[in-house]
Amino acid sequence: TRGMTVDTQEYHPEPRVAAIVASHEHPEFIVNVKETGKILLVNFEDIDNLNVTTIGAARFLHDGGWDVTKRYFLTAANQPDKIAIIDSRDRKLVALVDVDKIPHPGRGANLLDPEFGPVWVTSALGNANISFLGTDPEGHPGQAWKVVRRLQGQGGGSLFVKSHPASTNLWVDTPLNPDPDISQSVAVFDINKLEAGYTVLPIAEWAELGEGPKRVVQPEYNADGSEVWFSVWSGKEQESAIVVVDDKTRTLKQVIKGPEIITLTGKFNEG
Repeated sequence: TRGMTVDTQEYHPEPRVAAIVASHEHPEFIVNVKETGKILLVNFEDIDNLNVTTIGAARFLHDGGWDVTKRYFLTAANQPDKIAIIDSRDRKLVALVDVDKIPHPGRGANLLDPEFGPVWVTSALGNANISFLGTDPEGHPGQAWKVVRRLQGQGGGSLFVKSHPASTNLWVDTPLNPDPDISQSVAVFDINKLEAGYTVLPIAEWAELGEGPKRVVQPEYNADGSEVWFSVWSGKEQESAIVVVDDKTRTLKQVIKGPEIITLTGKFNEG
């Protein structure tokens, strides 16, 4: 991954790989190289003669995710506050979209905006804004690869947003916000009434833990979209938990805690 940065053309001896995702269009991996701002398309069709295409994007690439069609990969560039969009079918950069300070989408959230159609959503570390990017160049060409809507969340310090095809909710965490009332709770929007604002759920309070930061992080759905699982993240010597919420009623279903639950953050479906 060592090489020149995309903007100042300075040599970087040891840039980090921030994300690797598998293409749904070709036998290749899409690789984000953080410090140089380059995206590598590593084609492994002929494993003995790897073909690597280099795309210049923007520096300090981080994580990202697919649009709903799984053709376009949208990924955050933290330092210049941009989202880079890769067309994995045509194997090229489609757009660099300006968003708000320090975007941090995780995989982002795909949903059907009632006004603008298919969108991909990211929150940010640097402020409370939640940005909606149009992702339908054929059905909604006027909105494609633009920020079509901005909502205000609880505050900065967000790491993940989440929705599900079977749900009308958009969940936004804020685990790195300095206000404990914000970092220990989660905001949820009704997708059909986005301008009505958000409802706050006291996830950490529901967990009934002892002392600790109790940061609520990374909402994840179960496979059928009926439940949302939250990590309540405290220090190694403190009690952490998983809080399971009914997506439809937004009420507590279960708290999972015990000595094996230590500083957990990410959760993933398998099978």
